[in-house]
Amino acid sequence: MALQIPIPVQFGAVFPAGAFATRVEAVADFEASKSGQKVQARDKATGLPMWVVTVSDPDPLARDSSVRIKIPASDMPVLPDELPGLPFRPVEFVGLAVTPYVNNSGRVAYSLRADGLRPVGGVAKQTSAKTAA
Repeated sequence: MALQIPIPVQFGAVFPAGAFATRVEAVADFEASKSGQKVQARDKATGLPMWVVTVSDPDPLARDSSVRIKIPASDMPVLPDELPGLPFRPVEFVGLAVTPYVNNSGRVAYSLRADGLRPVGGVAKQTSAKTAA
């Protein structure tokens, strides 16, 4: 059996020690981008522009301390404010899902996506800044 759809997961199951967002950027569509013209990727299911949030995972048992989570949204997701005196932005992801796949090395890997993000204990913020896709 090969699952090729996102599997819903709870935020705490993926990030038991929390997550700190460091940046948000547009996902490039490498096939459509030509001659220096960057084209933003779109979600296959919704047609919305794709964004990627880079997250630092502080869990000492995590295999990777940096993770990228894709979010389909019409506008760029807005990160919460940094913690006073620190460059950290604690976040939670809404509608988090994982998709397993086999990577180029023949090993099972996982991609993460979410419906949106919010400050820890806050209300979901999916979008704010308009961008040219």
